Amino acid sequence: MSPIRRLRRLRRAELPVDTAELARFLIGKVVVHDIKTGRLSGRIVETEAYPIGDAAGHAFRGKTPGNRSLFLQRGHAYVHFSYGSSLLLNVSSEKPGVGSGVLLRAIEPLEGIEQMASSRGNASFADIGRGPGRLTRAMKVDLRQDGSDLCAHGPLWLGTTEQASAAIGKSVRIGLSRNVHRLLRFYERGNPHVSGPKRLRQ
Repeated sequence: MSPIRRLRRLRRAELPVDTAELARFLIGKVVVHDIKTGRLSGRIVETEAYPIGDAAGHAFRGKTPGNRSLFLQRGHAYVHFSYGSSLLLNVSSEKPGVGSGVLLRAIEPLEGIEQMASSRGNASFADIGRGPGRLTRAMKVDLRQDGSDLCAHGPLWLGTTEQASAAIGKSVRIGLSRNVHRLLRFYERGNPHVSGPKRLRQ
């Protein structure tokens, strides 16, 4: 696939200094991973916000060696294992020293689609990055990227294009046992790459 036209890195100054606002802002933006065999990229079509003081967030009990990336200046990667089986990619979302983040839940693949599909066991196009664990496998993101500055000139970064996103929906987050009623999940309405039950994708 040819490179995306007018793709550029996001500047940190463009990122809202508020977790819920950042989660909404990232819908339609692009996550890029430049690896030795080429470029992997996808439009972000689903996110979840874990704001300051959220009992469902990894920063709720304070800073630890494992979650320290959540306390970096907004725009850094926080990569962690979920239940010891899947890696999840988050974006730190507040001022330095304040722990909170945005989980990237789903992407629409743009570049490196064959490599992504291979990483996912030749999954269908719609399922390649549909879900946070699938996203990291497709994008070849692992713990080595934890703490990466997504606004700097590194291999893992956030970008933007001139393509506008469709209408953005909002719902409760998926698979939580705490603060389950907060409307902190954002997604592109009608996009087949969005995860979750049908009632949360319309």
